[in-house]
Amino acid sequence: MHIEQVSEWSQFIALTDAQDGWAFRGEVSANWPLVSSLTRRLQAYSPLRDLWPLREERALRVFRRKAHIYVDDSAALDDTLRCLALMQHHGAPTRLLDFTKSPYVAAFFALEDAAGDAAVYALNTPALWAATPRFDGALTRDRIDPRVPGNYERFFLRNRLPVLWFGEPTEMDRRLVAQSGLFVMPGVLDRSIDSILDGYPSSGAEPLIVKYVLPIAMRPHAMNALYRMNVTYASLFPDMDGLARATAYELEVIWERLEQEFRQRTDESH
Repeated sequence: MHIEQVSEWSQFIALTDAQDGWAFRGEVSANWPLVSSLTRRLQAYSPLRDLWPLREERALRVFRRKAHIYVDDSAALDDTLRCLALMQHHGAPTRLLDFTKSPYVAAFFALEDAAGDAAVYALNTPALWAATPRFDGALTRDRIDPRVPGNYERFFLRNRLPVLWFGEPTEMDRRLVAQSGLFVMPGVLDRSIDSILDGYPSSGAEPLIVKYVLPIAMRPHAMNALYRMNVTYASLFPDMDGLARATAYELEVIWERLEQEFRQRTDESH
């Protein structure tokens, strides 16, 4: 994996503008490995890795058995990728990793809650579209497509094949549309995305994945630029949850302005 240390917001914009068609993911800590929420959960609480497929299968089965109470279209539960996307949407640990076609959206998710250096990962999806793993050239993106019935169980749930698929569900929800989102699905849970990609040949001069390290000092400038572009929780999560979460940054922006006005009035009064 190529790692790029970014020093200025304008540098990040220039670098990612050149990556037309790539997919991006923001992480609030540059030290975190690029793994799914399911991997983090299982590593923390389920040390026996041989049992991971059974645990994942059970979680999906339990969700499907009960979720019909809350959804209008229960057919979404029969489509495994749509069902996983629904679980992800509502906070369940899944093997899906959220990516976006927008580097700005990825930068927002990296920096909004960052307390130290953050990271944006850039995935070379144009190169990966036709790429296959070295261990089996027959495992094309279309061959392992989890939208095809049976493929999730065959190529992913067993947790044996170090493959990678990226794409969108057959039907997208409001948040996925607002975020220009797509999913990346790894075939194994005990390896990071960049580790899996080591098993794919890289053609040409461009790497398959790039990690941009964003220093915390960049945050004020970047967040102000994103705010002016209307890249906020309110726009990325077009519901009450998003609106409420967006008020956190309003405290930073508005309070700074109010503080300046307050200090000016105080100085004038003296």
